[in-house]
Amino acid sequence: MKTQTKSQPEKVTEPESELKSLYLETVQLVERLHRRLLDVIKDEFDRNGRTDINAVQALLLFNIGDSVLTAGELRTRGFYLGSNVSYNLKKLVDLGFIDHQRSRVDRRAVRVQLTKAGAEVAAIVADLYQRHIGSIDKVGGLDEQEFQKLNKALQRLDRFWNDTIAYRL
Repeated sequence: MKTQTKSQPEKVTEPESELKSLYLETVQLVERLHRRLLDVIKDEFDRNGRTDINAVQALLLFNIGDSVLTAGELRTRGFYLGSNVSYNLKKLVDLGFIDHQRSRVDRRAVRVQLTKAGAEVAAIVADLYQRHIGSIDKVGGLDEQEFQKLNKALQRLDRFWNDTIAYRL
């Protein structure tokens, strides 16, 4: 007669448990910070009486800036998911914030650039960021050195997640 033994879950060591807590907190903060950024941008547009564009679209216009790009280039730069880019670019063309033309090299690709109205929206986001830069150290307590450390850590996390996908870690 065979006896079955239940497999015991591996005990998580205390340092590993602490790392788990910190990792999950970081993941939640990254998600929350992105949503909060969109709230801050929405608030700025509300204060300016601009209801013709949403925060995601305004941020997309800011990220395009003076460039002439394809939707694929926006995706590969890490700004957006494919379906979100296509949907929002179409809306922004319809609203007159973006001009688009077929690429001469690859007729399937559409190159986009900001119109004058799109550049005005991007400038509102740029001005908002500039105001933040002027007060974030005094009000938020975040100085240049802290941002350097924060950016370095986030870049390493980004590289780890990219490697996780690329090498199926």
